[in-house]
Amino acid sequence: MQSEPSNRNPIVAVCSLFLFLMWPVIAVATPDYARNTGFECGHCHVDASGGGPLTVAGNQFLVRLKAQGQYRPLSTAQHIVRLTIGYFHMLAAIAWFGTIMYVHVLLKPAYASKGLPRGELRLGWIAMLVLLITGTFLTIARIPSWATFVSTRFGILLSIKIFFFSIMLLSAAVVTIYIGPRLKKLKQTNATIQGNLFTLDGLSQFDGKAGQPAYIAYKGVIYDMTGSRYWKHGSHVTKHAAGNDLTEMLKNAPHGDDKVLAMPIVGKVLATGEALQRPFHERLFYFFAYMNLVLVFVITFVIALWRWW
Repeated sequence: MQSEPSNRNPIVAVCSLFLFLMWPVIAVATPDYARNTGFECGHCHVDASGGGPLTVAGNQFLVRLKAQGQYRPLSTAQHIVRLTIGYFHMLAAIAWFGTIMYVHVLLKPAYASKGLPRGELRLGWIAMLVLLITGTFLTIARIPSWATFVSTRFGILLSIKIFFFSIMLLSAAVVTIYIGPRLKKLKQTNATIQGNLFTLDGLSQFDGKAGQPAYIAYKGVIYDMTGSRYWKHGSHVTKHAAGNDLTEMLKNAPHGDDKVLAMPIVGKVLATGEALQRPFHERLFYFFAYMNLVLVFVITFVIALWRWW
């Protein structure tokens, strides 16, 4: 009997492809020190591919680096400490970048624009602070002098990464301190009302009940009927309810529109197809949200150049 195809075949194929792509190969990159001297790796290392025991020329070059302050040897304990700090640095980066991707891919920025989720906000700040602290220690351990930032490929890429991280950190501070409270305040009000512009959904809130004022719309204008003795509890002769557009109904009313026109004007009805303009702080939030998403990919690309190019 012919067996049915296994559902695990695609999984096996994907895993095999991943292992093939990630399988370690002999490095062919030329380190910065070798590039500065013009020699291949085999000139300073016993192993021609680089790394490991040094040749006589390599030891002489190492002595010169120590004398120039460009080489900082680490003890076993220091290596362990740097490894631990680097581990937490990577965990924090995964948590931070993961939060940004989670908001964009699953929640969408519109979700956060109604008020920053407290859990995601707390996780993001913890991750950023851990990155800042661990990154500072790792930089001190890896960079022997200020000149390294501009004289080596490692230092240049690290400078770019620090620059973009600073931008993301600054934008996070602006979002938390300035934008966040305004988004929270906006969430407490109905998004269908902005200034003196109302959608019909927004108008329906003002029905004269539960302490709300009684508004009606007539020919695109919003009138406040709260002070009229004919609009007690948001109802006019038990036929017409506040919070609605009464333009058509008033055509058949026994009185003219002068009764309505005499009432205070509070706003206008948003025309069909016209959208409420987002306030400045909300537009700024969207800008920072998509900017940070782009910077996540840029920083990841810089790390790829740093590690594997």
